[in-house]
Amino acid sequence: MVVHMDRVFFFDVVRDELFKGNLTHPQVVGITAILDAWEERFAHADPRWLAYIFATAYHETAYTMQPVRETLAESDVRAVEILEAAFAAGRLSWVRTPYWRPDEDGRSWLGRGLVQLTHKRNYEAMSALTGIDLVAGPDRAMEMDVAVTILIEGMLQGSFTGHKLQDHLNATTEDWVNARRIVNGTDRAEKLANYAKIFHAAIRPEAAHGVIARLKAWGSRVIARLA
Repeated sequence: MVVHMDRVFFFDVVRDELFKGNLTHPQVVGITAILDAWEERFAHADPRWLAYIFATAYHETAYTMQPVRETLAESDVRAVEILEAAFAAGRLSWVRTPYWRPDEDGRSWLGRGLVQLTHKRNYEAMSALTGIDLVAGPDRAMEMDVAVTILIEGMLQGSFTGHKLQDHLNATTEDWVNARRIVNGTDRAEKLANYAKIFHAAIRPEAAHGVIARLKAWGSRVIARLA
């Protein structure tokens, strides 16, 4: 039997600890989409994996929990302009070939989604994984259901860098820092580790909440009889 998460507790914790006490409607929608997909397909999997998936989306979307373009631009054209300016100014020293420049078909392979999917080869890989032709329509990576599948399946299967969740979070290992290698080396790895630990603390079975509530009610009745 699948025991669902106590979502009230989850949202209360992340709202206070990660979203400064307030969650916008789009943030709730994005979080809920990830939760729904996880409970539908992976409810028996390690909850630490879900925590790190959430931490990744939180960081990669600049806390919006919505699929975004790289640079948070509203259009590919604007995103390319921002990336070109940053590249010319030497602020993207790790980039050898500007992957965002439109190809012969006018398509740009800049980052999109809940985890920033870049380079044509990765759009090809995710096309095979999702069954959706992201090469013909890279903007489909901005659709919530597609973005959620890419995020979860990509991290489970090691599609981005060869590292996968099971490599760093398993029965004998709990390496929240090196879990960042699943997506992007060790870039801001300590930050993401801290985010993931908060998400993990927020995940608890719905049944646990019921037990606690019953114990509190029992305690209240005992106190009332003793008063």
